[in-house]
Amino acid sequence: MTRDFLIIGGGIAGVAAAAELSRLGAVTLLETEPVLAHHASSRSAALFEPSYGLPPVVALSHASGPALKAAGVLSPRGLMIVARADQRAAFVTETEGMGLAEITTEAAIARVPVLNPETLAFAALADHAWDIDTDRLIQTYARDARSRGAEIVTAAPVTAITRTDAGWHVVTPKGDYTATRLVNAAGPWADQVAGMAGVRPKGFTPYRRSMARIPAPGGHDPALWPMIFGAGESWYAKPDAGALIVSPAEEHAMTPHDAWPDDMVLAEGLARYEEMVTEPVTRLLASWAGLRTFAPDRVLVIGPDVGDPTLLWSAGQGGYGFQTAPAAAALLAALADGRAPDLDPAAVAALSATRFA
Repeated sequence: MTRDFLIIGGGIAGVAAAAELSRLGAVTLLETEPVLAHHASSRSAALFEPSYGLPPVVALSHASGPALKAAGVLSPRGLMIVARADQRAAFVTETEGMGLAEITTEAAIARVPVLNPETLAFAALADHAWDIDTDRLIQTYARDARSRGAEIVTAAPVTAITRTDAGWHVVTPKGDYTATRLVNAAGPWADQVAGMAGVRPKGFTPYRRSMARIPAPGGHDPALWPMIFGAGESWYAKPDAGALIVSPAEEHAMTPHDAWPDDMVLAEGLARYEEMVTEPVTRLLASWAGLRTFAPDRVLVIGPDVGDPTLLWSAGQGGYGFQTAPAAAALLAALADGRAPDLDPAAVAALSATRFA
């Protein structure tokens, strides 16, 4: 049976696309792993901060806010940036860019008691940041897609892609699939999928981002603490079910693979975190890493390929996949349907795959 859309990739980009495209026709989604959202989508910091990123990303994030709230996947978190005395320039740039209000160091310590008064010189705070229940959002999209007849096939790595007169023929160990249009939502593997399909790759680069989960520092309950960024995004920490997730916020270019953390990079990031708090890190509860994949201009790539419009891109989500998912999927569906997108035309152009012509 020939489907209308065949989606490769079962992360947040692919599953959101399945939910929206299933309104237009028959959808099959193919995921390499045994479960959806195995790679970057299961390793996200899971924060909705709509002012984070370049202007086209911010446009998608703001447009996604109402849908994320309606889905019931947001809960209050807040965002704080902290800085040493020598980090004033980076602190000002980031607080102004994301709309945070500077607060006294005393107020910051009152909010997060483990901050170190000897190293903390500047702090800023905003309430416009929310935790995202990423698992619930993935499952909501999958359920919506299936309710409209979409087929979701896991443990189905793509081994061959052929362009035919009727569309696309894709081979997997689970069987062969055909569709009129192909959607490349393969995350770090998006350029590899493009190469298999005979379409020019876009130059995506996956970057590793590591995480460590540590016990709540000093016996405090961090549940009401904001997410905390070191100035220059040199590290960040986020409450997580009674513990704290700390990341060195590194960006190390990688080839696509199932990522794992580098112990030295984690140690260096934890040292930067420890410099700003009074409680040392004595042990890790867990550690992991994911790949954040960016186009050369660090803006998502959404829509028909310039060389073959029957191949649609939804790739290059970087660190913004969950917070842009509703608007990104809606944009993809509008372009697939030949409708004018709700998004500002300048943002649509900036996100278009045709910019790589």
